[in-house]
Amino acid sequence: MHSALNRAQGVFGFFTTVALFVAGLAALSVLLHPTDAVTTDVKVRDVKVTKGRPHFYSSRREEYAQIRFDLDADLTPLLNWNTKQLFIYIYASYPSDPSSSNPTHSHSIIWDTIIPAPSSPYTIDALRERFFPSSTKKRSTKKTSTSKAPKTGKAAKEATAPHGVLRLRDQKPKYSIGDVSGKMAGRENVTLSVGWNVQPWVGALWWAPASGGVPSTNGQVGVSEAVVLPALKGKNTGSNAAGAGAGTAAGGKVVG
Repeated sequence: MHSALNRAQGVFGFFTTVALFVAGLAALSVLLHPTDAVTTDVKVRDVKVTKGRPHFYSSRREEYAQIRFDLDADLTPLLNWNTKQLFIYIYASYPSDPSSSNPTHSHSIIWDTIIPAPSSPYTIDALRERFFPSSTKKRSTKKTSTSKAPKTGKAAKEATAPHGVLRLRDQKPKYSIGDVSGKMAGRENVTLSVGWNVQPWVGALWWAPASGGVPSTNGQVGVSEAVVLPALKGKNTGSNAAGAGAGTAAGGKVVG
């Protein structure tokens, strides 16, 4: 006869084995979900070069570029049963040292967003609503009483867009781009590219084909035409460019 502790250990071991086996099947099943239909297109809309301080306590002023863009992306093939969320980003590529005969390229993120997976009947909120409807009703009543006015115009169009489809026009960047030299005006061959990272519930992270990450998905990676950064006009000092330095650091980390 086995003791209660031995029986509990056996049941727990069997449960963890089954859970690991099911998780492995879920991670491998995404290989059967094609991603060739992913399409992205990005275009440079406007470029501006300003001058500001990299930190509040710094007396040195550096040049930073701000790039507005248009984005059309259909990322619905990346949303499958094992997708938790999508991390989408736009990064700028530009030569680090234009004076060099063989300049290296820097990559800096200028904009990013997270697209969560579509809701399913097995999410925590859905299960709470099914088994505890009274608490859900109270929470929904409080939200409706403090809800904002319905969206109109451009916000309404973006809200009604299909899940996983992005249609952005004249989008303002979240981060500016800079360089260790402090000079950005007049820099040539500056392009924008689209990248993404698929974050699953279980399994490996999947990257865009041109990001250099492994493993990578299929799909069309949008790349804009090369532009030249304009010259710095006037004495546009700018109050502060701390966000620019943060954006450059983030771009180097994600894109590599």
